[in-house]
Amino acid sequence: MSFVEGVGHRGLNPLNKFEKLSWRPSVRDPGHCAPPARSGHRCVADNANLYVFGGYNPDFEEAGGSENEDYPLFRELWRFHFATATWQQLRTEGYMPTELASMSVVLHGNNLLVFGGTGIPFGESNGNDVHVCNIHYKRTDLHRLDLSTRVWVHLKPKNAPIDLPEERSYRHELAHDRQRIYILGGGTSWTSYPLDKIHAYNLETNYWERIATKPHEKIGYPAARRCHSCVQVKDEVFICGGYNGEQILPDLWKINLQTYQWSRLPALMPEPAYFHCAAITPAGCMYVHGGVVNMPENQRTGSLYKVWLVVPSLLELAWERLLKAYPRLPQLSTPQLHSLGLAHTFIQRLK
Repeated sequence: MSFVEGVGHRGLNPLNKFEKLSWRPSVRDPGHCAPPARSGHRCVADNANLYVFGGYNPDFEEAGGSENEDYPLFRELWRFHFATATWQQLRTEGYMPTELASMSVVLHGNNLLVFGGTGIPFGESNGNDVHVCNIHYKRTDLHRLDLSTRVWVHLKPKNAPIDLPEERSYRHELAHDRQRIYILGGGTSWTSYPLDKIHAYNLETNYWERIATKPHEKIGYPAARRCHSCVQVKDEVFICGGYNGEQILPDLWKINLQTYQWSRLPALMPEPAYFHCAAITPAGCMYVHGGVVNMPENQRTGSLYKVWLVVPSLLELAWERLLKAYPRLPQLSTPQLHSLGLAHTFIQRLK
């Protein structure tokens, strides 16, 4: 079955459609208008910015040539400012991780936390440190926390060995509710795991559970995949793109963690990708960046897309309309913005 079968064009609307974003050169850093194409990176988002960390590109010229001392990796942090549609490479101080592909990144308050990942050669140079970067200081402090000085608790589920999840070395994704941690997809170099049944670790009982999910009534379950992206809005988890061993997937699915029902969203990725990154804003808008888009040619992209996964509030719609109608708004001073009656929370998004 093709990916467009069962998806009516009437279901597509501006609130559920990928929009490719263009950007303008940054006034602060005119020499670098956008991050080069990459894969294996991670991103996070708040109300005002998308932060992109790390990544990999074996193409010498695309990766920055001789100027990139970390080739084929990217040891850098970029910020995309939503209000001005500008990219800026953030200059940091202190120790930045060298494991720059397939790490985990979360945004906690003003702090960017980076855990694990791999360097070059892949799988041989790995890390289990946590790195913390405060992204809102004018001088970006970067601290390193060595986990050998802390205490890890090795959880030992009560399951028999045969009931444990399969080992997964290629990017799986996690979701959670108040009781369970769910594993979605992933695999190895030669296989991708299906999504009709998913493993969940029950925090209360200390057991791994195998949960049968409910298929879409017309097109069944999402294809098995690895190296996809995943974001969560309350009890709804969205997976996007990925690779199933034969083709790069363009589809967008969601699963409800209360009912375990799969739903296929009508949106399709304009550039199907895997090893891309995705992040969601507090308002429910997902941003997707980069990834591998052509496997035979090992081609990566630097494109950035957005898609609303929930119906945006009237306030968010009005804010987007205001930015489009008055593109010079971010250039006004804070007193000028206050005099126009703009709320403080939105003034913060402009700076």
